[in-house]
Amino acid sequence: MPYLPDNDTRPWPRAIILVDMNAFFCSVAQIDHPEWQSRPVAVTNGAQGTCIITSSYEARAYGIRTGMRLQEARRLCPQLIQIPAQPHRYAEVSTNIMDALTTITPDVEVFSVDEAFLDVTHCQRLLGHPADIAGLVKRTVWEASGGVLCSVGVSGDKTTAKYAAKLHKPDGMTVIEPWRAREVLADVPVTELCGIGKGIGRYLAERGVHNCGDMIQLPIGELGQHFGNPGRRMWLMAQGLDPDPVRPDVPAPKSIGHGKVMPPDTRDPEVIHTFLLHMAEKVASRLRRHAFHASRFFIGLRARDRWLGGKYRCDPPSSHGPDLMQLCRRVLHEQWRGQGVFQVQVTALDPHPAGNQRDLFAPDTWRRDQLNLAMDAINHRYGEFTLAPGRLLKRSAMPNVIAPAWKPHGHRETISK
Repeated sequence: MPYLPDNDTRPWPRAIILVDMNAFFCSVAQIDHPEWQSRPVAVTNGAQGTCIITSSYEARAYGIRTGMRLQEARRLCPQLIQIPAQPHRYAEVSTNIMDALTTITPDVEVFSVDEAFLDVTHCQRLLGHPADIAGLVKRTVWEASGGVLCSVGVSGDKTTAKYAAKLHKPDGMTVIEPWRAREVLADVPVTELCGIGKGIGRYLAERGVHNCGDMIQLPIGELGQHFGNPGRRMWLMAQGLDPDPVRPDVPAPKSIGHGKVMPPDTRDPEVIHTFLLHMAEKVASRLRRHAFHASRFFIGLRARDRWLGGKYRCDPPSSHGPDLMQLCRRVLHEQWRGQGVFQVQVTALDPHPAGNQRDLFAPDTWRRDQLNLAMDAINHRYGEFTLAPGRLLKRSAMPNVIAPAWKPHGHRETISK
């Protein structure tokens, strides 16, 4: 729905834009393959993938949705084009878009690979009304990506802007002036707001809060007592007053980890060992890429009803794969009793800069560090795990995916597996 001005040209006290790239993965594929334009396409995790990650709007018209099995989708749409995911390509296009958005305002928060918040409060004198700036955002995304459409939401806070962006897709623009936000949100279910899931929704419903307008009846102190500061923010979000700022800077990592879902109920120790080795090497490589090491790690095996494993110390701190794998072996030896395993996880809990000083009383690691540097350089140039422990030649052939916390620059510029 196009924005119709209300003849109020005063600058907004706060102006936030949420830009959401429409069917992003499919749009990138259709840019790279013009013959797929206006045709139903669906992305799966690899050529052998059987579950749909996302689909184009042409495919959605047939009822195809995320999470659907490919076989069912083909019954609904026999002409459906299956596309293997290309995470590195998505990261490349997203980086181009996010970098281009910073030419409009430096206050850009990358929310995900296909979403970003922009604080354009201080751009109004130069660039005009927030709706005009939103139009500039849409053109910038199109030009930087080579043809990706986007929907934008414009309001005075992040939550309302994000809600607005999803109202008109694809290629939409929705403007909710800050002074209208409370009125517009009043009849909206609280679970429609970003960050309020079904669990919190049930808690609120038990207290008579179903729609955003009901929130005013609940004392903000009650939410603060139960949820802390996030609870107070939720109360304000429902009023169209989300105080959360746009955060351009990526904070220092609190953890760096990788996990992988395994074939259900895996009991073969060799297979479990291989999966743990895979994750240990990925975590170690990522620590080294950003000149971090860590001394505390979580090593976990997901059984049917609980996690096996826990927190383990590595002394001295390390970013060396075999050191992490030694902790993994401890878990297998001490806590695994042959139960079926469904998932593995290796996480560095306290990543911090490695520094240049070496412990005089620690084993001489100079040769090991030089070998790691050489291996990392080769893998960076020729592809992940070009050089790797021999056991990883048997690792899963499933391709990488973009981590949910992906950012275009810094320690979160990573593709996970």
